Amino acid sequence: METRGIMGGFYRFSEWVMRFSAINLLWIISSSPVLAALWIFSAWTAQIDDFTRYLGWWLVLGFVCILNAFTFVPASSAMFAVARKWVMGDVDVPLWRTYWKSYKANYKQSLYGGLLFSLFLGIFLFNIHYYSTVGNVLNSLALTFIVMIVLLFAAFLNFLSIMSHLHMSTFQIVKNSFLITIGQPINTLILLVLNAGIVYISILYNFLIVFFMGSVMAMISFWNFYRGFTKIQARFKKSEEDEEEEEEESDDSDDSEESEDSDGEWTEADPAEENPARLPAEKDENLEDEPSREERK
Repeated sequence: METRGIMGGFYRFSEWVMRFSAINLLWIISSSPVLAALWIFSAWTAQIDDFTRYLGWWLVLGFVCILNAFTFVPASSAMFAVARKWVMGDVDVPLWRTYWKSYKANYKQSLYGGLLFSLFLGIFLFNIHYYSTVGNVLNSLALTFIVMIVLLFAAFLNFLSIMSHLHMSTFQIVKNSFLITIGQPINTLILLVLNAGIVYISILYNFLIVFFMGSVMAMISFWNFYRGFTKIQARFKKSEEDEEEEEEESDDSDDSEESEDSDGEWTEADPAEENPARLPAEKDENLEDEPSREERK
């Protein structure tokens, strides 16, 4: 029986609270090795001298960046796969099954992509530290690398969205994540502002970090990506239709010329012309062996 009115609204609200909190807790548990490493290091640095602490920060930074690729990035990709289902209308998707199936399916791509983004982050952080300690003339370069880290964060969110939505190689996903970040500045700005607001509110109210921050960021990020992607699809479809109309017109003119030319010869069509460039295929919205909505009911 479908509930309506105030009680129906409260029921739907509680459902979304459950969905966001469940996926966020799964994400935190899957990323727990990174959190444990940071906690152990913070306790260790409180008992050592400044030089050892300085050296230890760089060692732990490299360790955490590598560990991120093995734990945090695959967990985030699985969370984005669930968020993709929600944004595309499948709100009743089984959370546990979808999360872990996506975790295993995208593990290799998220691992390789995570290592690349971790490498970029380490290089940028090193340059920020180096240029901030030298003369005043070069201090502005440190600000440049800070901006690059912000753009890297936006590209990472687009990377997770693309990986959860399209069938592409890891290199293509990384490349397109940067192209989308740079080529769609308005969408990138919206993405950064919305996620910065979520992080800021979560820091003010710490319980949100545990139950909502990651899952809400994933849904907002994929919604922003999908909104831009549908616009690209519409433009691509329109250009294909225009090309088909031009080909039909050229075929009609060729047929009329061939009927007039008695000595004309037939030639095979170029396969490359019959298969124009297409957008990458979207991943199937229904995972294998996943029960239908009727079966779940």
